[in-house]
Amino acid sequence: MKNQKYLLPAAAAGVLALTLSACTPPTGGGGGTATEDCSAYDTYGKHEGKTVSVYSTIVDTEATSLEESWAQFENCTGITVRYEGSKEFETQIGVRAQAGNAPDVAIFPQPGLLADQAKAGNLKPAPQKVSDLVDQNWSADWKKYGTVDGTFYASPMLANVKGYVWYAPKTFQDKGWEVPKTWDEMMTLTRTIADDGTMKPWCAGFESGEATGWPGTDWIEDVVLRAQGPEVYDQWVTHQIPFNDPRIVESFNDVGEILLNPDYVNGGFGDVRSILSTGFAQAGQPVLDGTCAMHHQASFQAANWPAGTNVAPDGDVWAFMTPPVDASKGTAITGGGEMIGAYKDTPEVQAYLAFMASSDFANNRVKLGGAISANKGLDPNNAQSELDKQSIELLQNPETVFRFDGADLMPGAVGSNSFWKGIVAWINGTPAQQVADSIESSWPKG
Repeated sequence: MKNQKYLLPAAAAGVLALTLSACTPPTGGGGGTATEDCSAYDTYGKHEGKTVSVYSTIVDTEATSLEESWAQFENCTGITVRYEGSKEFETQIGVRAQAGNAPDVAIFPQPGLLADQAKAGNLKPAPQKVSDLVDQNWSADWKKYGTVDGTFYASPMLANVKGYVWYAPKTFQDKGWEVPKTWDEMMTLTRTIADDGTMKPWCAGFESGEATGWPGTDWIEDVVLRAQGPEVYDQWVTHQIPFNDPRIVESFNDVGEILLNPDYVNGGFGDVRSILSTGFAQAGQPVLDGTCAMHHQASFQAANWPAGTNVAPDGDVWAFMTPPVDASKGTAITGGGEMIGAYKDTPEVQAYLAFMASSDFANNRVKLGGAISANKGLDPNNAQSELDKQSIELLQNPETVFRFDGADLMPGAVGSNSFWKGIVAWINGTPAQQVADSIESSWPKG
């Protein structure tokens, strides 16, 4: 999951000082002002006095930026967006829908959870205007993630690039360590760092409340894609091959060479099992402290560093992409993002959905910092960091083989339940084969 799903720490305070427009009022629902240019919003119509309720996992500073990104839409259309963010979204959205208390719109961090709600008959198909915007602004793969049994329900929103390995450039320079270009080179570097004895090669943290374990699923997905290739990855996440296929177990064992080795982890925190008690947002800090050399986390890790940390190739911290295991399989990356689906199809909801599928929203949000999108209409120069710009260019590059986070594509019973729990059991010592067998047995039948 793993997108900005679970409470990311605040990005630099200056981000909040950015505004969408010098003339944008601070609150929505005003229908525009005399000094405000609403021409870009004419296409959404006027909906004075109408309200759209939106429910999501996005909280705290990230939620503040999200609300700011649609403030001008509110002012120009007259719609008030009533937003609610919750870390209990995954468990509560189904409960609310079943009780007849669903929000007008939900922002799903997992296509698998979206599919569950669509198959239950709770979601409305996306309006044609939204479908057309997605055709214009995203690749076919992204539209596929919002499509269930041939019906398009949800447009993409924000995105993240997974598989980054974070490190301190000065440490690497001082030690003479080079950024690895292959998995074998990364393992050689890992052994070199361990033998040096100054610090542990890796630090990791999988604690995330009810979602504890999800960062470990990212590790497995990265290796499945890089070692086995996109075809096997696709077969795995759609259950065309079982979860306990030997190639998947092999990927667990490849990752285990790092995460289960007490000589390699857990720098700054303790032994192997300390991975489960270390919060994912704090897990990378020892890279800055000099007690670990590398930390595996998505692009949104940039928001987890302390205020004032310089994220740059020659800065305090930077990142390289997890290298391929088998170079013959080509270069591929994993990533995540949110999908926006609706439980109602009123005119104001349709207007909101259309805006959220537009390049206007993508550029508004990215200008505020701490977010990226795969929207083709997004100007990478609006990114607030070098890493965000690099990630956007990767997502927009037609040569990039991109695959959505595997756990997020799987049914909720697996992707946001047994897979997470399986990672916990695995770190606690349960063999990979037994873990994979258990997760396979949890896959919904039929």
